[in-house]
Amino acid sequence: MSRQLFGTDGVRGRAGDFLTAELALALARATVELSCQGHPQVLIVRDTRESGEMLESAIAAGVTSAGGDVLLGGVLPTPAAPLLLRRHGLQLAVVISASHNPYWDNGIKFFAGDGFKLSDETELAIESRMRVACGPSQRIGRVRTLHGALEDYLRELHRRFVDLDLSGRRILLDCANGATHRAAPEIFRRLGAEVDVIADQPDGRNINDGVGSTHIEPLRELMARGEHDAGFAFDGDGDRVLAVDRRGDLVDGDELIAIAAKHLHDCGLLGGGVAVTVMTNFGFHTAMSEAGIEVATTAVGDRYVFEELRSRGWRLGGEQSGHIIDLGFGPSGDGIASALLTMEALEGRELTDRHGMVKLPQKLVNIRADSRELLSAAMATDAVSEAISAAGDSLAGRGRVLVRASGTEPLIRVMVEAPSSEETERVCAVLAATVQSALS
Repeated sequence: MSRQLFGTDGVRGRAGDFLTAELALALARATVELSCQGHPQVLIVRDTRESGEMLESAIAAGVTSAGGDVLLGGVLPTPAAPLLLRRHGLQLAVVISASHNPYWDNGIKFFAGDGFKLSDETELAIESRMRVACGPSQRIGRVRTLHGALEDYLRELHRRFVDLDLSGRRILLDCANGATHRAAPEIFRRLGAEVDVIADQPDGRNINDGVGSTHIEPLRELMARGEHDAGFAFDGDGDRVLAVDRRGDLVDGDELIAIAAKHLHDCGLLGGGVAVTVMTNFGFHTAMSEAGIEVATTAVGDRYVFEELRSRGWRLGGEQSGHIIDLGFGPSGDGIASALLTMEALEGRELTDRHGMVKLPQKLVNIRADSRELLSAAMATDAVSEAISAAGDSLAGRGRVLVRASGTEPLIRVMVEAPSSEETERVCAVLAATVQSALS
């Protein structure tokens, strides 16, 4: 049986339409009944979307109706949730966020008591549980505020990077009008940096709206003035980050992971190798080979990177999108911690002199489908399969092709890497046209 609600990063969809208060309540109740014993303590945090308060109330009702007690952490970055779970000895955390999606979407994801996201098997069991009629509640839980939650998160960041001195460094942060708008500027200032911030005035609807890691242009334009040493753009829930150097050039997740991997390797702290996804640039693999660092490749999704790291006992991994996981700090991708790790790895050098890797030209096109059913049907057509095969054969040994369905949105992602920009554009255009035709 396949999952119907859960995608690669929880349950996500349009708030009030797909993701209703009724669904949120049922989902929370089923999760507590299935995965928690006794009277569990459950943390709820959210990003800045206007639907967050509605869903927070519904989830709290679902938890308390199943006998759990709720601790409201308020607006916090997603990675704060697993850290607070461990710090306070809680049994479950619920994060309300749709990450980089627009404000009208929202999502729900769960972290177990060990700080890691729920397994595919557990999510499937939760969906099955939701189809069973609920019995009467044996105990009604309580709801209270977790005071000092933001300070607890900042304290964890400061403890990890206490030796990082950013005095004399001028940093520009794009907080995407999201969950990092208080935490990110504060920790950089505590470490001595002079900090300027954009997109730190959330109003419930401006999260990710032309800003943040999925809209990097405003940060690039400001950085190109040469007034800042480094710029970092977070997504709406703060679990990913991209960087920009003082010339205005983008430094993506692949490059940031390469910088961190070499740093941790040189310090004897890497733990063996690094885990990345099939989207990772071919140039990353070349750079790691030259540095003597083993690379493991997973499916797209930070949960799969986590699983690979845990199974191998490694520390570092992530995605091109800026999800960077450092298990030496916490069990979740953390944009703020990743930005600080980048500054630590640079050891006072400029981001323009990073020398982490040489990227192959890459083109990524997202093609939207009207439904997931149409998306699946298009991916199964002979025309799409043959086009993928032909493109792959033409780039064998020189580049690569990846066409896949998104796990979080009704999109088909077409990615091509080739030795030249011209060839990359040409091959990608052919593939995208074929996919578009299959969807018509």
